[in-house]
Amino acid sequence: MDVCVSARQDEIPNYTCGRDSRSVALLTGASWAASAQIGPLLELYRFPQLTFGSFDPTLSDSGQFPSLYQMAAKDTALALAMVSLMLHFSWTWAGLIVTEDSDCTLRNCPPNASLAWLSRNRFDTAMSPENYNVYNAVYAVAHTLHTMLYEHVQLSSMENPSTMMIPSRWQLHPFLKNTHFRNPVGEHVHLDEKNRLDAKKAPQEGKAACCFDCIPCPEDEIANATDMEQCVKCPDHQYANAQRNRCLQKSASCLAYADPLGTALAAAALGLTVLAAAVLLLFVRHRDTPVIKANNRALSYTLLVSLSFCFLCSLLFIGCPTTATCVLQQSTFGTAFTVAVSTVLAKTVTVVLAFKVTAPGRRTRKLLMSGAPNYIIPICSLIQLTLCGIWMGTSPPFIDTDAHSEHGHIIIVCNKGSLTAFYCVLGYLGSLALGSFTLAFLARNLPDTFNEAKYLTFSMLVFCSVWVTFLPVYHSTQGKAMVAMEVFSILASSAGLLGCIFGPKCYIVLVRPDRNSVRGFREKIQPGTQKP
Repeated sequence: MDVCVSARQDEIPNYTCGRDSRSVALLTGASWAASAQIGPLLELYRFPQLTFGSFDPTLSDSGQFPSLYQMAAKDTALALAMVSLMLHFSWTWAGLIVTEDSDCTLRNCPPNASLAWLSRNRFDTAMSPENYNVYNAVYAVAHTLHTMLYEHVQLSSMENPSTMMIPSRWQLHPFLKNTHFRNPVGEHVHLDEKNRLDAKKAPQEGKAACCFDCIPCPEDEIANATDMEQCVKCPDHQYANAQRNRCLQKSASCLAYADPLGTALAAAALGLTVLAAAVLLLFVRHRDTPVIKANNRALSYTLLVSLSFCFLCSLLFIGCPTTATCVLQQSTFGTAFTVAVSTVLAKTVTVVLAFKVTAPGRRTRKLLMSGAPNYIIPICSLIQLTLCGIWMGTSPPFIDTDAHSEHGHIIIVCNKGSLTAFYCVLGYLGSLALGSFTLAFLARNLPDTFNEAKYLTFSMLVFCSVWVTFLPVYHSTQGKAMVAMEVFSILASSAGLLGCIFGPKCYIVLVRPDRNSVRGFREKIQPGTQKP
């Protein structure tokens, strides 16, 4: 390994003339101006630059100097002490003497010598901070190369290790930014992501530099050595233990059926599906009664079947997702709900047309007798299928991970792929629901015997309220809670349609069968009529 400390006379820029070895990093002197001037040139080649001078805030700008690493710690204790003295003694001015001995830093190093041959006292921090920083800089590069080459050997088979070349300089940056080791003096050295050296101690204000407080590391950060001044952040796939001294592997998790929340949602989905099937069976058994025949019983059957699929599609959101379930979630959800809402729209149109038929031969009568409202369902469903097809063809949902919403776990979720397509599907459903609500609201004052206009109005009000509430809550949640919120919205809106539209009819069929007849119809119109 070579580390450049000065330019040789025979070196030519942009050319590597030697085959035996080449430099992988550059050490620059104590002058921050020189480091700042040479930094942009080195950045062209992503050449690592390590400065051993005093810490300078200007050089800590990772945007302007992404390849520069300051070996000096960010220490403001001396400046604070000087200001405290000036305030205490009411001084109005002060002189500062700075030694410029950094040029002699490397003169004590014989050429082609290993740092292991040098005595420890040559790099004692009490003699020269620059010497100490040079020592740490060289060892930081050495540890970086060791880690990088070791990983390369672990990941690939080396047929002829003797011919292994030194890696490219730009490849050192990811390893150099995370290098940490303990030098022979016994102090911990760590280069953090802001390209500065921090060896987590917090100095006590107003006391000597040797006095400090121990501050616990933040969440997902650790201090794995004594006297650290900077905590080390765990990778995204790991988390800090309770003692904040080790990074542990996060476990994969999802909204599983075994979870209490997953069990409750799955049980609710199956229970509502059974309820919808029971209502459908009840309607089939009493299909010839007036309350069932009113408002097109075929549409009632279609709505009950589609609601059953709406309940069942929520099960696709529970359990660890796969590529197939991620695609089926949104396409099944969009199609099933479109059929349900368009059926409600068709029933509303049927109610309005039925009460507008006052004379034979009118156009509304022809539309009603021809079953024109029934065509609303396939037309609306075809539009939604087209939207889903474009979504799945251009940017389909896929499996994704969420490593931040739940501590110690990586949540496996389905990424929508395209939020624009997702909101287009929801927006189309919302427009159908809004149209059904508006039409049913206008027809609410029609004669209410066997007329479900009021129930359709209330059902669409519940449906729209659920999904309007869903949007802000959905964006404010993450991980399992986000999936659970989507499942709850599906079940709540579907249950609202089932209860508001079919609840009153089931009540008449099961509890008040006397109203489910022509005689009951007449008695409701003329309450004073006596039974024979």
